[in-house]
Amino acid sequence: MISAYVSAVGALSRLLAIVATLLLIAAMLVVCEMILVRYVFRAATIWQTDFVIFAATASVFLGAPYVLLKNGHVGVDVVELLLKPRPRRVLRIIGALCGLAFCAAMLAASYINFEEAWSAGWKHSSVWAPRLWIPLSALPVGFGMLCLQYVAQILVMLREPPQADPAAEHIAMAHAVAPHALEETVR
Repeated sequence: MISAYVSAVGALSRLLAIVATLLLIAAMLVVCEMILVRYVFRAATIWQTDFVIFAATASVFLGAPYVLLKNGHVGVDVVELLLKPRPRRVLRIIGALCGLAFCAAMLAASYINFEEAWSAGWKHSSVWAPRLWIPLSALPVGFGMLCLQYVAQILVMLREPPQADPAAEHIAMAHAVAPHALEETVR
């Protein structure tokens, strides 16, 4: 059951990564079109800037679950690498729980904002004036998937026994040996 959940969430994260990639490609093409229209044909651009901003922003939120799936986020893991496998696992689980709590709070807040935009018929203040629920929908979808991905990550961490990370062991050994090795190298 857990494996099916982890696989399903991973597949959804991959699907959203494809959508995020397509949004970035669309934004890039629209920027090229905007430059052509504005500077070559000397025509006005009405919708392009808003579209690029909305598409690029949506791609960040929709692509975030895939980044979490692949552990592609930037992290400072100096303390973590100095720990033994069991405390390292506990620290990772605590970090994932904190990430889940943050994403759950952002999911609630972004859903409230999306729902207000939907029910009140909010429109953007630009000349193009798109309905705001469309770009705002990326936030609850992205944070919702981040929550599901964090739960999957936590389930995987709880299921697997703590294992020694060879890179972490090497770094820990380097820190333990480094002062003496440095003295030897200097002489």
